[in-house]
Amino acid sequence: MRTPLSLIAGLAIFLTSQSACSAEPGDEIPARDIMAQLIAVNTAPSGGDDIRPAVALLVQHLKDGGFEDQDIAVLGHKEKLPNLVVRLRSKAPARKPILLMAHLDVVEALPEDWTTDPFTMIEKDGYYYGRGTNDNKAGAAILIANLIRYKKEQQPFDRDLIVSLNADEETTGDAIKWLLREHRDLVDAEFALNADGGPILLVDGKPMALLFDTSEKVYVSFTLEALDAGGHSSEPRPDSAISRLARALVDLQNHQFPIDLNDTTRAFFSQWSLIAPPADAPLLAALSSDNPDPADLERLPDEYYYNALARTTCVATQVNAGHAENALPQSARAVVNCRVLPQASVVATRATLEAIAAPYNVDILDMVPATPSPPSPLDPQVLGPVTALARSMWPGIAVIPEMENGATDGAYTRNAGIPTYAVSAVAREVDDYRAHGRDERIGVEAFRDSSNFWYELVKTVSLP
Repeated sequence: MRTPLSLIAGLAIFLTSQSACSAEPGDEIPARDIMAQLIAVNTAPSGGDDIRPAVALLVQHLKDGGFEDQDIAVLGHKEKLPNLVVRLRSKAPARKPILLMAHLDVVEALPEDWTTDPFTMIEKDGYYYGRGTNDNKAGAAILIANLIRYKKEQQPFDRDLIVSLNADEETTGDAIKWLLREHRDLVDAEFALNADGGPILLVDGKPMALLFDTSEKVYVSFTLEALDAGGHSSEPRPDSAISRLARALVDLQNHQFPIDLNDTTRAFFSQWSLIAPPADAPLLAALSSDNPDPADLERLPDEYYYNALARTTCVATQVNAGHAENALPQSARAVVNCRVLPQASVVATRATLEAIAAPYNVDILDMVPATPSPPSPLDPQVLGPVTALARSMWPGIAVIPEMENGATDGAYTRNAGIPTYAVSAVAREVDDYRAHGRDERIGVEAFRDSSNFWYELVKTVSLP
């Protein structure tokens, strides 16, 4: 679906009080104001899963900033879920474009659980509060504001810049998959920089590490299903569908996939000791060693973050069983969500689940197919500028490659052959991550620094 720009401009009427219309053409709109406007548009399920109003206000900003219709594409696989793709054209292109990514959808926020209105950006105590401040409307606002600024400054870039703001990262990722499949020419690039990941970690307010995400695990879910003829609950049997499924889930919980490091996780464990608690040193040394002492790895399963970086994981997340209080269950099903290492095999992971479930006559059913996402190389042409800029802004900071344990739209760009690196440069305390949670927030200073970081980084990799 390609939405006419006239329709998008019309949607902006509903946002007049929040939109760029209050500014004179050519005026620079601060990224902070754009973020506030985006947060005021509820792009969570309670807002109707409708991204169009958010896209409308950004299109208006872009047009006020001098972008023409041919530079802006609003298109998607569903009417309510358009992607916004905008291109800043080089006057003398000598290199392939760079793709700059963020997403406009957010997870749900229940107002009764928050201390502020989640869909109104509030500044207090040195933070901006609101759903999407961290994930990922701050990134979207920074990319758009900086793109307008580059155009106003007439930066002499030798490559095009492409900003792609995607519509359903928090759910299926179908929007970016469709865009890559149907309109690859709009987003094809030498590499991509993703604003959705790669934070700066603070320890007692001091910047200690900038994470540089070069890969992420492959998301795949399976259904474990046990079937039975059922019967009356007054005559129970030890092999009921629920009992068999429960035993399979316990065995799954006790199973540990093998430790398997890639270039990114190997570099991560070797450098993480710079900021890790001293008590973690033996475990980190063992993970970095070619011949570790097994005793030093025994506590790995209890260190959830390290464990998820070191191996494939599978966990039961949903269970549904039985049809009546006084009847033996005719069926019992569980959803098992796996996060497979990017260098590992999804087929082999499924085979492991089959081996665990088979003794209990439990079947494995496929759900959504996995999208393989090979790690992006530790390219010095990208890592070098990121490291140099980070150390100039935050002297002494460590730049540490990381594999994302969650999932972003970067999985699909990597799958399509575009190396992708997540580096939001948004600072937060190690133990204060509120994305998807109550009272989501981003520091006022952290937001400003991230905006400056992105402005300088994109210039560094785009000027001749």
